[in-house]
Amino acid sequence: MRLSNKSWGMWVAALAIVGSSILTSCNKTPGYGRRTANKPGKKSATTGAEFSFDENDSTQFFVAKNAEQIPGPNLKFIQGGRAVLGSQEEDVMAFRDNQERTVTLSNFYLDETEVTNNDFREFLFDMKKKVSADSLLKLEPKDNVWAGGEMSFNDMYQSYYFRFPGFNFYPVAGVSWTQANAYSKWRTEYVQEIIRKEREIDSTFTKNQLIERGVALADYRLPTEAEWEYAAKAMIGTQYLDENQEYGRIYPWDGRGVRNPYNVKRKGKQGDFLANFKRGRGDYGGISGGQRNDGDIIPTNVYDMAPNDFGLYHMAGNMNEWVQDIYRPLSYQDFDDLNPVRSNGLGDEEDTYMTSMLTDELRVYKGGSWRDVAYWLAPGTRRFMHQDSATNHIGFRCAMISIGEKGN
Repeated sequence: MRLSNKSWGMWVAALAIVGSSILTSCNKTPGYGRRTANKPGKKSATTGAEFSFDENDSTQFFVAKNAEQIPGPNLKFIQGGRAVLGSQEEDVMAFRDNQERTVTLSNFYLDETEVTNNDFREFLFDMKKKVSADSLLKLEPKDNVWAGGEMSFNDMYQSYYFRFPGFNFYPVAGVSWTQANAYSKWRTEYVQEIIRKEREIDSTFTKNQLIERGVALADYRLPTEAEWEYAAKAMIGTQYLDENQEYGRIYPWDGRGVRNPYNVKRKGKQGDFLANFKRGRGDYGGISGGQRNDGDIIPTNVYDMAPNDFGLYHMAGNMNEWVQDIYRPLSYQDFDDLNPVRSNGLGDEEDTYMTSMLTDELRVYKGGSWRDVAYWLAPGTRRFMHQDSATNHIGFRCAMISIGEKGN
């Protein structure tokens, strides 16, 4: 049957009405809007089921409204980014083991100061309740690192440095890489328990359940070599308009010298030393009574000297610091260019060196110390020692990953 033009028009109008009704019906389906971690809504967008917001409820599906990381005490936020790492000073030692390269690092946290004697004694006090006397003895710093040679008299430091209250907030010495890792693990568990109690979270919850509730603490750990070097240079202080940086840095401060070139900046007077280091052969602190000597013959209080532009103290001098990485002289060639770290000998195995000297138990330390000359204050310099060895010039500080966004 052939329809007239008028009939066709009526059919088209009818179809339009039906289509409009269908669309209107669809638009009446509840919409929940844009979801964010901080604004999850009251119901599931896919099932319509109601969420539970009770942190201690494990019988219903729980959704946290608080999505900000808990970083833990004493940590400074270090914003990541592109960086040129490596030695930017003349390689007077001819090691050629840290040539310049461009990498990118993620955000992370780093201790404001080196771990102190007081901090480490707190660790030992708590561990006394958990381990045997023999195990506790293995965790204690080695006092004999201060003994020196047969022709050196350092009884004061050997007997008192770790325990006398006057040295409470001096950096702990005589700690091996292995002991530093044990401290980091304990600190994670100890701080996590404090947070759990403060939030009144069920003690039976697993780590995954704590993560889902936004109250799980990321692990304290030693920083990677790349993180440490990046944080030490603190190139954020040289930033000029957008992504331009007008100059590099040899040390964790501006200028080519080790004295304060300003009379206002850096919390000190013009001419003051900016690090605690050995000035020359036999000269650990300058002449008595001098107005511009550093005054520190051994390590000093972790808050002495001025912080760098990330707010970190003593990223040059005072104490060398352990980092995560296994030492290899050619790591700079092998590193990934995103968050580089050498956690094993992969790609540069021990047997390729035809010597027993380079093993996977050798760990990198950085930063220079009270007994090092100025050359070692440059963040790009690197040395190594066996992970179970300890000295009076190597300490450490802890790092922590930055988990992510704040819930936007």
